[in-house]
Formats: sequence, structure tokens, C-alpha cells
Amino acid sequence: MEPVAKRPCQVQDELSAELDAVVNQFVSTGKPLYIENYINGNFTKPEKYMDSFNPATGQVHCKVPDSQAEDVNAAVAAADAAFANWSSTSRQQRSTLLNRIADAIEANLDIFALAESRDQGKPLWLAKKVDIPRAVYNFRFFAGAILYHTERSTTLDEQGSVNFTIRTPLGVAGLITPWNLPLYLLTWKVAPALATGNTIVAKPSEMTSLTAYLLARVMAKLEVPAGVCNFVFGTGPNVGAPLVEHPRVPLISFTGGTVTGKRISQLAAPQHKKLSLELGGKNPAIIFGDVDVDHVVSETIRSSFTNQGEICLCTSRIYVHSSIFDEFLEKLVAAARAMTVGDPLQDGTRVGALVSKEHLAKVQSYVDIAREEGGTVRCGYGVDDLDVPASNTNGYFMRPTVISQLEDTSRCVMEEIFGPVIVVLPFTETDDVVARANSTDYGLSAVIWSKDGSRAHHVAERIHAGTVWINCWMVRDLRMPFGGVKGSGTGRESAVESIEYFTEVKTVCTKYA
Repeated sequence: MEPVAKRPCQVQDELSAELDAVVNQFVSTGKPLYIENYINGNFTKPEKYMDSFNPATGQVHCKVPDSQAEDVNAAVAAADAAFANWSSTSRQQRSTLLNRIADAIEANLDIFALAESRDQGKPLWLAKKVDIPRAVYNFRFFAGAILYHTERSTTLDEQGSVNFTIRTPLGVAGLITPWNLPLYLLTWKVAPALATGNTIVAKPSEMTSLTAYLLARVMAKLEVPAGVCNFVFGTGPNVGAPLVEHPRVPLISFTGGTVTGKRISQLAAPQHKKLSLELGGKNPAIIFGDVDVDHVVSETIRSSFTNQGEICLCTSRIYVHSSIFDEFLEKLVAAARAMTVGDPLQDGTRVGALVSKEHLAKVQSYVDIAREEGGTVRCGYGVDDLDVPASNTNGYFMRPTVISQLEDTSRCVMEEIFGPVIVVLPFTETDDVVARANSTDYGLSAVIWSKDGSRAHHVAERIHAGTVWINCWMVRDLRMPFGGVKGSGTGRESAVESIEYFTEVKTVCTKYA
């Protein structure tokens, strides 16, 4: 007699118990969790491990595989072998699986959110409200998008023929993701890659590997076919580079720093690999004199300091019209000082811990540079006392920092800091502020605040950025293209653009007469 298949609710209950046990293993005991690679449907222990720290306490809370090229080779071989069967499944089958993955994450939202907060340092409420729901939505979004994607067709009457396009998956997709929005951005790549029929080898950041490991546990429990999804944990040189250079990986999707993006381009170029690079940003906010100052101060606090400023879309150069500059700066400093910095697990915390001791030192060094360059630190690091609970005194915390009186050539104005540090600068003329906003090597996003809609749209057209928000920030329609220009990357991601990126287009011509 064949075994009786488990009911979906039974699988879900077993998965919840499994994930809860994994997370509570280190939460309740204080002992580090040993993460394993997930290759060809099996969890495998590496030869070596690295320490992964809880940013809020400075304590080791996970041991992450220090994987090597041979682990990448094994994962690529598994993904390559699974590709033929997976790519032959129907869109409906793949859509159904993506929805099941979404359901599993959603059913365990609290577990995923706690893991993300402890691993990355972000406030728990933020992980619950934004990161994990967005991860769920990523799977559901592409589960629907793949069913309703349409192709092009033309007719040549004089030739008696019809031309149409079809799209086919490429093979093994190499996915490399950052530490700031770990599950959010990992699933933004995994979902479209799987939906379009590719298999994957993913390399999450070695600093924030926990929720990727939990996602692998979800894949295993839902019996995603062996080899379709593989997760190899480790560093860029030991895992990322071999993945990019592997001859059986035809495409690489990377989100991270601009320096690393340049290196990936160099490694991929000899094999003409397909690349999608979402890189850094030095995003301007342009605030005209006709705005509601209190409202825009509140929104600028949010756009600058959410997730400790560790979002590639955060505003870091705040250009304020001279007619309201003094009032705006005074209120902005007061609002920044009022933000609660501390234990990410507490509901009242608005600024959690930066991701690592090294990153904290880097961000703080830019404030020192600002002082050397003649800037005035209005609040934050070096000005205001940092008061955190006793259990967090070894964590990587920093108060939101506002700097003024810097020249446009300052390193703090021109370079990406990626932390809770912003520079506020006055402007008078529209043409001047547009030129200044466009003066960096980056072009990811921008924000414009004005009650004059015509002026705002005219300025938006002139800003060198992939996304411009007018009178809002971080309003995202996943149907619309997302990506950067200049040093902020190449390629676009969205319903249409992601499906096109993860497939190869082919034209078929049929003669009917």
C-alpha cells in the first residue's frame, strides 16, 4: 500500500514546529546556531565555519559556513542536472509552488521576523511590517505575473506569415544578495528565477544568512525538487567569485555595493554572461519652499533613517530651499534627536543596530571626515549621548546624525555612507539644485517635495535616477521598472523586466500561405 500523502495543514504544522525549534535553539539557550548549506535537496555541513554576530549585543549567535569553490561546484552541478525537468514544468505548476512558499513564510511570519531582527539589527516591528510581508508578496506577485505574461506577435500579409516571440529559461541563475534587507531582496530574485523555469544557486550575505537558511528549510519541507534551489553560504571571494565565473551559470543577478558590482562585471565579461546589477546610491531629496515643513520633516526622517539608513533608497543629501532652510533644519534636528535608539526587540525602538562592528566604524569615520572638512554636526554621533539598555552596550548602535555647512565636494556629500548620516544643504535656484543633485557617480533614486506639480514633474525629468518619488518615498508598484543609472547599476527589475531578464527571447516565424 502506498503511504498516505500528508495534508497541507499537516505539512504546515510540522514546518512551523521545525522553524520554531531552529530559532529558539539560540534564542533560549544562547548557544550559536550552526547553519548548513542546502545543495541538491540536502543540508550539508561545511569543513569550516565563520562567526556571525547579533548586531544588538555583539555576541556570536550563528556559525555560518565558510564555503569554498568545491561547494559552489556541487551546487551548480545539482542545479544544472535539475534544470531539464524543472524548466519543462508548466507555468501553473510553478505558480502553485510559489504560492505554497508564500503561504509557508506568511504562516511563520513572527519566526522569520525575529530571526531577521536578531541577524541584521533592524527593529523587530519593521521586520514584521515590511521585510517579511514583502518576501511573501514577492512570491505571490511572480506566481501571478508568470501566468499573465504575454508575448509579441506581428503579421506580414504580403509574405503570408506570422512572427511571434517565445521566452525560454536560461539555466542556472546565480543570485548574490546583500545584508541590509536579507529575505526581502533574496526572494525578489528567487521568485522570478523559479517562476520562469530556471534553477538557482543563491549566495546570501555571510553577515545575514539566517533567514535564507530558514527559507531553505521551507524549500525542503515543501519538497521542492532536489537541485532546483541551492543555498551556498560564505564570503564573496570564496563563494561569490566562483559562482560568477562558473561556465554553467549563464546569468548573475546581484544586489550590493558598487565596487563589488564592478568586480562582478569584470569576472563575467569574458563569458558574456547576462547581468543584472542593483548597486549603491547617494540619493538626493529636493525640498522646495512651498511645502508643509512639519510633514516633510517627518517624511525626511523616515526616508533617511529607516533601517538605520541601511537601505540603498534612503535619502542622504537633503537640499532645502533657502526660504525655509533654517526652520527645516531646526525641526529636522529636533526630530532626529527624538528617535529612540536601542534594543531592536522593543516596540518603541525606531533605530536599531548597524549590521557589524566594522560597518559602524566606517559610518562613524564619515562624521569625523565631515568635521575635518568644516562641517557642523548638528546632532547624533559625537554630539548626543547614546543611551541603550545594559544588555545592548556591546551592540553596534549610532544615533541619527545630521550634518550641515559642507561643500558639495565633501566626501560626505559625494560618497555612499549607508548609515544614519545625512547632509543638509541650502539651495535657491532650481537649475542649480538639479545640477548638484546630478553631480555624484550614483543615480538610484531621488525625492522631490513641492506643491507645484508642474515644477516637480519638470525636475523629475531632469534628475539622473532610475526612480523619482514626488511628495512621497518608498511607494513601490512592483509592475514598474526598478534599477539605477551610472554607478547605481544596470538592468531593471519588475513584473515584465524580471521575466525578460531571467529568460531568453526567441522569434518564431510561421508561413501560412
